[in-house]
Amino acid sequence: MGKRGPASSFKPDFCNLARKFCILGATNENLAELFEVSVATISNWLRDFPEFKEAVSQGRTVADADVAEKLYARAIGYEREASRYFQTPDGPQEVKYTQHYAPDTAACMFWLRNRRRDLWRDKIEVEHHASDELLALLDAAGERLANAKRD
Repeated sequence: MGKRGPASSFKPDFCNLARKFCILGATNENLAELFEVSVATISNWLRDFPEFKEAVSQGRTVADADVAEKLYARAIGYEREASRYFQTPDGPQEVKYTQHYAPDTAACMFWLRNRRRDLWRDKIEVEHHASDELLALLDAAGERLANAKRD
């Protein structure tokens, strides 16, 4: 019995292109547009061609690592070399200097909330446990308070 369905349009050259495109942040939808196939076909290629899956994974890992590095630098503050040009009697003069960027509080919070959710969540879930005896006492106190307000 022969193989069912049409032959795959996958070409080994797609791996390198997919890796590079994923470094730029490509999604499966973007890859489908690039290769002029459906998103389902991209999913099939990821399942059927390990070299394609590895290329896409490598590209996305590089992109994620680059973004994480930039976010971290922004969170803690960083420096970079810069230059300005000034007009002097002798012509344009380049002046090099170090540009300082202060830590960004929003980047800090984003980083911490995603890295240590257990410590930095906005909303902390607290479970309250009360014995039946304590609940009965609270109910009685509530009733006494309501009766006192009516009197």
